[in-house]
Amino acid sequence: MAEYQNIRTGRHCTFVLHSHLVFVTKYRHKVFTDAHLKRMEEIMRDVCADFECELVEFNGENNHVHLLVNFPPKVALSKLVNSLKGVSSRRLRQEYPELVRHYWRAQRLWSGSYFAGSVDGPPLSMVRQYIEQQNRPL
Repeated sequence: MAEYQNIRTGRHCTFVLHSHLVFVTKYRHKVFTDAHLKRMEEIMRDVCADFECELVEFNGENNHVHLLVNFPPKVALSKLVNSLKGVSSRRLRQEYPELVRHYWRAQRLWSGSYFAGSVDGPPLSMVRQYIEQQNRPL
């Protein structure tokens, strides 16, 4: 029961739902720097707050990002992913014009696919440790 310290409650339910999400850049271009990832984390925290979700852990490398999200059962994970990818793509391309030149034809930052894994098998601390150990670009 040590892993379930942050049990959340809704109006009619009690829950602990975590998902490990991975988003990859279009064509696996290596475009992110540490500044991009810091700003992306802020954007994704704001989007999660809009959905009443919690971004527990965030990290990434130069061509992909890992997120650990705690979300309520009323949120469809596919809708959350759609908003996370759409808002982050739009805002990053507006704020960092150098990203636009990589994607001048595609007009999108992220690949159309993503990975979503429910975090139940391994302890949550192991997933957090894995995400923390990503090789963040300098």
